[in-house]
Amino acid sequence: MPINITMPALSPTMEEGNLAKWLVKEGDKIKSGDVIAEIETDKATMEVEAVDEGVVAKIVVPAGTEGVKVNALIAILAEEGEDVSAAASGSASAAPAAKAEAAPAPKAEAAPAAAPAPKAEAASAPASSGDRVFSSPLARRLAKEAGLDLAKVSGSGPKGRVVKSDVEKAVAGGSAKAAPAAAPAPAAAPAPSKGTSEEAVLKLFEQGSYELVPHDGMRKTIAKRLQESKQTIPHFYVSVDCELDALLALRAQLNAAAPEKDGKPVYKLSVNDMVIKALALALRDVPDANVSWTDSAMVKHKHSDVGVAVSIPGGLITPIIRKAETKSLSAISNEMKDYGKRAKERKLKPEEYQGGTTAVSNMGMMGVKNFAAVVNPPHATILAVGAGEERVVVKKGEMKVANVMTVTLSTDHRAVDGALGAELIGAFKRYIENPMGMLV
Repeated sequence: MPINITMPALSPTMEEGNLAKWLVKEGDKIKSGDVIAEIETDKATMEVEAVDEGVVAKIVVPAGTEGVKVNALIAILAEEGEDVSAAASGSASAAPAAKAEAAPAPKAEAAPAAAPAPKAEAASAPASSGDRVFSSPLARRLAKEAGLDLAKVSGSGPKGRVVKSDVEKAVAGGSAKAAPAAAPAPAAAPAPSKGTSEEAVLKLFEQGSYELVPHDGMRKTIAKRLQESKQTIPHFYVSVDCELDALLALRAQLNAAAPEKDGKPVYKLSVNDMVIKALALALRDVPDANVSWTDSAMVKHKHSDVGVAVSIPGGLITPIIRKAETKSLSAISNEMKDYGKRAKERKLKPEEYQGGTTAVSNMGMMGVKNFAAVVNPPHATILAVGAGEERVVVKKGEMKVANVMTVTLSTDHRAVDGALGAELIGAFKRYIENPMGMLV
């Protein structure tokens, strides 16, 4: 009996993903545990292992397909001894449609068996002179948003099908006339605006002076979460200046004392590593600030799980140092180096970037002196770290030059009151200015 291979849910919140790559082909024998595909979520690219064994009878969703729903059929497996051709035809009709194609190349188009039902296609596809225009769902959506008539767009997909790249070229080159807008119903009230209208923005610019870059899953998720945060979390901010001279001296001493392995030091501490440790210890010392807000109860955490914002192409991700208050500086440093490398390759696992009790966002290495970060739920705090720089400070009535950095704590006022936020950032400042306390 044919075995259906479906799109897996790689995280609790995953609803769809992109089928980036197949690592097997039709006719290949596979066994349980074999890596068969790579799936892109909004944050990472993850390998998918086979659960059953058999022969790949049919690949239903091609590599490169975007927006494949969780539990959608992506391939069919024939059991040992089963006729492969019969298995391939037995379940092909069950293939659901992928949301959109990933690229204009024919290979990235959804297989015919995965196309939407003809009735739904006819209802939404534009027509010219009574003839149906064949187009992908994403192409229809982009054309609608850009005000284009698909009948005027030349298709480069299979059998002249209009795909995403055709619409983008038409928008950039102004080669398709705008479709006439349907007259609104006289009694219908205008729908409330839920964001910036693409149509309204494009009217401000000359056709051909821009290109449309559709939002990918990561950008959509970032926008959704930050908008939700600013709309629902009452932020307040506390800033302090921290002197860094003692910390920089200790860092240099610890790095100089690092043992070597294969001719390389086993660790190399950064200021950010020490910031992570200091914040983790501050939350340990001020446990009432190590919380998450819910409508019915305060979630009080037993450990400091510190997320660290890492910039990657197209957005950012926040890998988490779990139980950071219990870890040595060298362990934190090496863990962050591994996370940073795999984050840029989109190889992090969901459990490595989901959750956490607080976060650090450091823009000091970019020369930023001071900024305020947005709290990332379920966190109640986030620390924004500016650049360390030489400044004139007054000590015992005399002017001295010291290395100083400004840090700003953003808090969820529902969970952390002003005095508590001040206590937390004060504890952080003490560890930064007396860094030996992080070693005991």
